Amino acid sequence: MFLSALTITSVGLTCKSFFNLGLASVSVSGLHHLSEALESEHRNHGRGIVTVCNHISTLDDPVTWGILPARYYLKSRFTRWTLGASDIMFTNPVFSAFFRKGQVIETFRGKGIYQPAVETAIEKLNQGHWVHLFGEGKVNQPNTYLTDKHNRFILPRFKWGVGRILTSTKKPPVVIPMWITGFDALMPEGRPFPYKFFPRLGTSLTVTFGKPLPPDAVASIVDCLPAEEQDPTKMLEREVFIRTQVTSMIHDAVESLGRSL
Repeated sequence: MFLSALTITSVGLTCKSFFNLGLASVSVSGLHHLSEALESEHRNHGRGIVTVCNHISTLDDPVTWGILPARYYLKSRFTRWTLGASDIMFTNPVFSAFFRKGQVIETFRGKGIYQPAVETAIEKLNQGHWVHLFGEGKVNQPNTYLTDKHNRFILPRFKWGVGRILTSTKKPPVVIPMWITGFDALMPEGRPFPYKFFPRLGTSLTVTFGKPLPPDAVASIVDCLPAEEQDPTKMLEREVFIRTQVTSMIHDAVESLGRSL
């Protein structure tokens, strides 16, 4: 526990210093939505918190959390758990130890939505913890987004694990959509070695927290389709329908927040 708090505090203060020293500027909106959820008494009764955000650079996490009050870094209860790709973050013993102490859950690409990482995320939420998700499951820089007939960007689809996590908790978690900008300029994809390892200084970033989704938003989808306990095929179809509908709802909430900005 001590090593985890030390790791998170060190990284958090480093990211905070990055802003305080003027190496990048950041504009934050709606942080009170997250703070109110983190400090809510409901967490003591098994209601977790899920933040879901677009993913535009390898520095989205942890740099985003440099905006949090420093006192949050000292307690696991006030810092996020997140899923991290095994083939990127857990490639050697040193990296593995660092990211595990930083509350990153090792996730294996291609192993689906029933792998241990997803089960761990659900367990954390059942304990009232905060889990942060990048719904796209990979970095997608904004200049690669498709657009619709109205020339509005289309956020890449979210992975179904989002729906699996949100529909498997004992109590529906508080779900807060997020939108970030500028991180793609801070750490652009596709740069040659060694430049790809260094952030560009002087970038302007924004971090926006939307209003939490209505408390019954997930439950309303789960309840709209009655369970057919005697028919395994219908049970599976029901599960797939609910999972995809919840994932789509979360995707649309994040996309709508981005478009509103």
